[in-house]
Amino acid sequence: LSFQPDTAAAAAAAGKGDAQVSASAAGRPLFSPGTRAIIWGMQIRAVQGMLDFDFTCSRAQPSVAAIVYPFTGDHRQKFYWGAKEIFIPVYGKMGDAMSKHADADVLISFASLRSAFESTMETLDYPQIRTISIIAEGIPENQTRKMIVAANEKKVTIIGPATVGGIKPGCFKIGNTGGMLDNIIESKLYRPGSVAYVSRSGGMSNELNNIVSRHTDGVFEGVAIGGDRYPGTTFLQHLLRFHDEPGVQLLVMLGEVGGVEEYDVIEAMKDGRISKPLVTWCIGTCGSMFSSEVQFGHAGSSANSAKETAVEKNKALRAAGAHVPSSFEDLGVTISVVFKTLQSEGKIAKRASVVPQRVPMDYSWAQELGLIRKPASFMSSISDERGQELSYGGMPISDVFKEDLGVGGVLSLLWFQRRLPTYALKYIEMCLMITADHGPAVSGAHNTIVTARAGKDLISSVTSGLLTIGDRFGGALDEAAQLFSEAYDSNQLPMEFVNMMRRQHRLIPGIGHRVKSLNNPDRRVVILRDYALEHFPATPLLSYALEVEKITTTKKPNLILNVDGVIAASFVDLLRHCGAFSRQESNEYISSGVLNGFFVLGRTMGFIGHYLDQKRLKQGLYRHPWDDISYINPQDLADS
Repeated sequence: LSFQPDTAAAAAAAGKGDAQVSASAAGRPLFSPGTRAIIWGMQIRAVQGMLDFDFTCSRAQPSVAAIVYPFTGDHRQKFYWGAKEIFIPVYGKMGDAMSKHADADVLISFASLRSAFESTMETLDYPQIRTISIIAEGIPENQTRKMIVAANEKKVTIIGPATVGGIKPGCFKIGNTGGMLDNIIESKLYRPGSVAYVSRSGGMSNELNNIVSRHTDGVFEGVAIGGDRYPGTTFLQHLLRFHDEPGVQLLVMLGEVGGVEEYDVIEAMKDGRISKPLVTWCIGTCGSMFSSEVQFGHAGSSANSAKETAVEKNKALRAAGAHVPSSFEDLGVTISVVFKTLQSEGKIAKRASVVPQRVPMDYSWAQELGLIRKPASFMSSISDERGQELSYGGMPISDVFKEDLGVGGVLSLLWFQRRLPTYALKYIEMCLMITADHGPAVSGAHNTIVTARAGKDLISSVTSGLLTIGDRFGGALDEAAQLFSEAYDSNQLPMEFVNMMRRQHRLIPGIGHRVKSLNNPDRRVVILRDYALEHFPATPLLSYALEVEKITTTKKPNLILNVDGVIAASFVDLLRHCGAFSRQESNEYISSGVLNGFFVLGRTMGFIGHYLDQKRLKQGLYRHPWDDISYINPQDLADS
C-alpha cells in the first residue's frame, strides 16, 4: 500500500501549516511486500542488493520495476534473482518508465546533488509515485525546501536528502540500506520484528539494526531521515506512522545535536499522540566538552542554542517519559529492558521463526574472501590500469614523463618489461623514424592509398597496407636476425654462410636493394650502422653482417646490407650486450617476432600519413590504367 493521507487529515494539516505531519498521522504504510520501485541512476550494486534482499525475504517478485538513466538509450540490464539471471528494463526517459510500470509507487533517486532537484521535481509530476527517497547529500537548501513544499502539495513522502534510505524487513529496502547481505541475515532483517526506529544518520541506522536484532525480536521498520538541515520528513512523522502500526510495540529514536525536531516528539508524548514506549538517545553529548560550538558530520548537526545541544535534548526526553540511557553504549541494554517488560506484560508474543532463502554468493565476492580460486582467462604483465595510476612495466605513468623516457622508453617497458639504457631508447626511436615510410610506390603504401581512394575509413586503409607486410615486404627482419645469429653462433665464416645459402637456393634476408648499391648507399643504413658502432657496447653480429655484405657485393653491387639487415643484426647485438637480457631471453625475443614489430609500428605512421594525404588531396577512386596491364589470352599461352 502506498502512503496516501485521507482528505480530513490533509485539511487538518493545512490548518497547522504542516501537510506532512498529518500525512504521517494518517497511518498508511509506506511499504508492503508488493511495493515496487523505479530507480533513478545506474546503481548496479544497490539494485542487486535490493534484489538479493527481496529473494531472501521470499518476495513474489523483484521490488525494482525499472531503472531510469538518461545517459543511455532504452535497454535491459542483467541482474540476479537468486541463482537465476533476470533482466530489468532501463529507460532514458522517466515518462516511459512510469507509463510502462504503473504499479511502481516508490522512486529511489541516486541522482547527484546537481541533478537531484530537477529529477525530483519531474518525479512529482507523476501521481503514481507516493514516496521518494533522495540519496544525494549537499543539495542546496533552497532547492530542498522547494522540493518539500511541492511534495506536501501532492501528498508525497520524501525520505532524505542525504540518506541511505530505510528498510521494512520482509517487505522492502531502499538501495544500500542494511549493508551487505550477511549483515542483513545477521540482523534478521529478512522478517519483521516488533521494534520500529527512526534516525538521522544512515550509518547509524545500520548500527541500530544490529542493536535491535541482538536485544529484541527484530526490526519492524527503520528509516534514516537524512543529515541535511531540511529533511523531507521528520522524526515525529515516522514515529506517528510507526505508532499506528499494530505490529509495532516499541519505538526507537536516534536523535543528534542541532535542530529542535526532538521537541516535537516530546510534545506528542505529552498530548498522548505517542503512548507506546519510546527508547531514545541524542548523539553529540561530547559537544559540551568544546569551548565553542562544533559542526559535526551532518549539515544540520550544530547547536545554535543550549536547547539544541544533545545533553539538553536527552534531559527533556527523559523528563517527558522516554527511556533514555546514560550513554549510547547502554542503548542496547535499555532497549532490552523495555522489550522484556513488554513481553512480560503480554504485549509482544513470540514470533514464529522464519528461515531466509539462501542467496548464492557472488563469484567476485567469494574470490575476494578467499573461498574459491579460478585460473585467469589470460595473463598480462606489461601494464596495469588498476590502483592510483596507470603503470607501464611496473613504472607509474607519471614517472615515465618525469624521467622523459619518450616513445623509446614506453616501448622498452611495454615490449621488454624493463627500462633499457638511454642509447638503446634512442636507437629504438631511430628505427621507428627510419621505417616510418619509403614513399608511395611500395606495396604497403600503395594498398593504403588505393583503399583510401575507395572511400574507406582510416583503420580499413591502414590495415590494407599492413596486410602486405611479409617476407617480400618489410617482414625480413626476424628471419635475417635468426639466420645471421645462427651462422655467427655456429662459428660459420661469412663466406661459408653465403655459400650455404647459395647451395640451398635461398636469398639472404637483409641483403639486397632494388635501387641502392655500393656506389649509391642507402643513407638510412649508414645512419643506423654508424650509431650502433659508436654507441653499442659490442657489435659482433653487425660486424659479421657487414663481412657478408663485402662478399655479396662482389657479385652484384646492389647486394648490400639493407635496412632490414642492419636493424636485425644491430638489434641482436643490443639485446645480447646491453646488460638487460640473458642470452636465452634475447633468443626468445627474436623468435617471438619482436623485430618485425619495429617495421609494423614504424610503417603504420607512414600509412596513416598516406591516408591523410589522399583525403587532404581529395583523390577519387583509383582505377589502374589499362595500358599498364599486359592482357594475355589463354590461347596465346597454349600456342606458346
